[in-house]
Amino acid sequence: MGSRVGAEEVEAIARALQGDSLTSGPEVRAFQMEFGEYVGATHAFAVQSCTAALHLGTSLFHFKAGDEVITTPITFIATSLPLLKKDVVPVFADIDPRTMNIDPNKIEALITPKTKAIYVVSYGGHPVDMDPVMEIARKHKLWVLEDAAHSPGAAYKGRMIGSIADITCFSFHSLKNMTTGEGA
Repeated sequence: MGSRVGAEEVEAIARALQGDSLTSGPEVRAFQMEFGEYVGATHAFAVQSCTAALHLGTSLFHFKAGDEVITTPITFIATSLPLLKKDVVPVFADIDPRTMNIDPNKIEALITPKTKAIYVVSYGGHPVDMDPVMEIARKHKLWVLEDAAHSPGAAYKGRMIGSIADITCFSFHSLKNMTTGEGA
């Protein structure tokens, strides 16, 4: 199997390596702008990994110890780890066995006065059924964070993943369908 990196990518890498900065330089700023426009995000920020993005997103919600977040058990540990580090309780909702994504019909019964957010994962590039998730979240004044590590380029009902949840975190690891080598 040949390299997934073609001549255009090699040229972009060379430009970045020859520039004044290997971090937060013009290539990163251009990527943030172009990817944000592509998905229809209001803001787009590149960080080291999707795990770092999940930690940053979790920090922005200002959870307190003992708060609860409804999420899915079908994910990499990075989705729940930022919650555990802040002593927030992940409450696992069942999945839809066809999509392997959180089942929106199982969320509302888990909401308590301690619930502050819903964390969903668009697993394997298949978007979560976001309309009912967002409806539940708005009804109960909850935040929605989407772990879209597997889903750069995915769309839900004509809307790009990255334009629906309050915060969406992507991965551009070399094993993902779109790569920057690392980064989120």
